[in-house]
Amino acid sequence: MVRAEDDDRLYFRQLLAGRDFAAGDPIAQQMRNFSYLIGDRETGDCVVVDPAYAANDLVDALEADGMHLSGVLATHHHPDHVGGSMMGFELKGLAELLERVSVPVHVNSHEADWVSRVTGIPLSDLTSHDHGDKLGVGGVEIELLHTPGHTPGSQCFLLDGRLVAGDTLFLEGCGRTDFPGGNVDDMFRSLQALASLPGNPTVYPGHWYSAEPSAALDDVRRTNYVYRANDLDQWRMAMGG
Repeated sequence: MVRAEDDDRLYFRQLLAGRDFAAGDPIAQQMRNFSYLIGDRETGDCVVVDPAYAANDLVDALEADGMHLSGVLATHHHPDHVGGSMMGFELKGLAELLERVSVPVHVNSHEADWVSRVTGIPLSDLTSHDHGDKLGVGGVEIELLHTPGHTPGSQCFLLDGRLVAGDTLFLEGCGRTDFPGGNVDDMFRSLQALASLPGNPTVYPGHWYSAEPSAALDDVRRTNYVYRANDLDQWRMAMGG
């Protein structure tokens, strides 16, 4: 769990499924998803990134901190991030959250149809964005980065020296490209784009698949095997293509 310092206007929490929310849920414990709360302490506005398993727990957590939910950011459509059917189980997520509070759900324009199909939420209830769009949460500005590869409309979120990377980039490895909508070449280009981000932001991944829950981008570039390929041909060979 990560909290900004109390005197920092930015409100930022990293929450682990199966521990910090959806406690005791065996699927959540197995999948080790991270959700994120991002907000402005001064205005109280807050968005949640990838609410799944027990979305109401996440709303309870931010409200206990004196914040109010003003929106949802979805990195991509997979049920362990937004709810839906997975491995024969029905996971709660966006639909459950929207029954409690009606807020905008921000998705990449290439992912909107997928999110709608998986969650059952009407397409008209989703707010689509393009690469480089910026979302204001109180006085906090979040830049939305389209990073296809794991899914067609995967997106990452850049704010205040932090990169919330979803399943595009883990500290060790990257998201799979063999699910429907995945693309090996797109993943290479997305990873290279993230590697070139200025300022050495801290990477906050969509799953806890490493020893640490976050790390500086410079460290990830140096240690993560996905950055060993120097060009697309080497990448294709490494990925078995």
